[in-house]
Parts: sequence; structure tokens; C-alpha cells
Amino acid sequence: MGRIVLRLDRMMVERKISLNELAQRVGISNVNLSKIKNNKVTAIRFSTLAAICEALDCGASDILEYQKDEDEG
Repeated sequence: MGRIVLRLDRMMVERKISLNELAQRVGISNVNLSKIKNNKVTAIRFSTLAAICEALDCGASDILEYQKDEDEG
């Protein structure tokens, strides 16, 4: 089974926004946003994802990426 990878770091670079600024706009702590940014979470609330997308003016597909396992054809 593949996995979902968060590409928040890439989107933040494209939008030229810091972790602190995005955390403030989204309304979550720097620590929690850092965990999301560094793929250290196993789940994310839709409301948090929506707030991130709104703050970055992007869609969920810009942040979420599906990666197949290497042994999948």
C-alpha cells in the first residue's frame, strides 16, 4: 500500500511564507505546523487542511501527494 506525503514545505517556499506566519494565519502552534511540514503526523484534520489551503491560496492536491510503494507495479 502506498502512502500520502505532505508537501507543505514546497508550497511554503513557493508562496514565500515562514512557518511562524503560516501558523499564525492558520491558528495552530508552530510546533504542530512544523510536524505537518516535516511529515511527522499520521493524520490531519480537514479543518486544518482547509485553513492551510486558504492561507496559501492553493488546493489540497497542492499539499497532498500519493506515493506508491516501490514494490507496487
